[in-house]
Amino acid sequence: MEELKTGAKIARKLMANYIDTDTTGSSPTYERLGEDLEEYNVSMNANTEKKKNILGQVSVTIDSYEPTAEVTPYYARKGTKLFARLQEIIDGRLTMDDLKTNVVEVHLWDGSEDSYTAYKEVAFIEVKEYGGDTTGYQIPFSLHYTGEREKGTFALSTGTFTKA
Repeated sequence: MEELKTGAKIARKLMANYIDTDTTGSSPTYERLGEDLEEYNVSMNANTEKKKNILGQVSVTIDSYEPTAEVTPYYARKGTKLFARLQEIIDGRLTMDDLKTNVVEVHLWDGSEDSYTAYKEVAFIEVKEYGGDTTGYQIPFSLHYTGEREKGTFALSTGTFTKA
């Protein structure tokens, strides 16, 4: 990967986002998000409470986060495991734990020799709609993170996450 100097701007391509497409629970199969996406953001959705006292002072408490992310557009590509997973959700009208997966955020600016700092988190896939226009079959979806997050490393060559 690219070597960055301190203070250098980090290119977006160095923040890699992967989703586990395995449905058997036997072996994670991570596919990188990004093809056709012009942006991908995780909204933190902080639970905040603001109070103003009689002196006019404001205190702010942030006690939790409920992160979500939108994958829009997602163009279906025959033969990809993510498409198969999403189509399975649509065809089977899956709910509850059948929507559970893992996502991995990999910091490609922090590591070397195929071992990069990464964070794995449990998430649920919500298919928003499916269909699309003349540009192709689209399945936009949301990821709802659960907060079950662990730090580790990710090896690009094998697509494996190792807990720290």
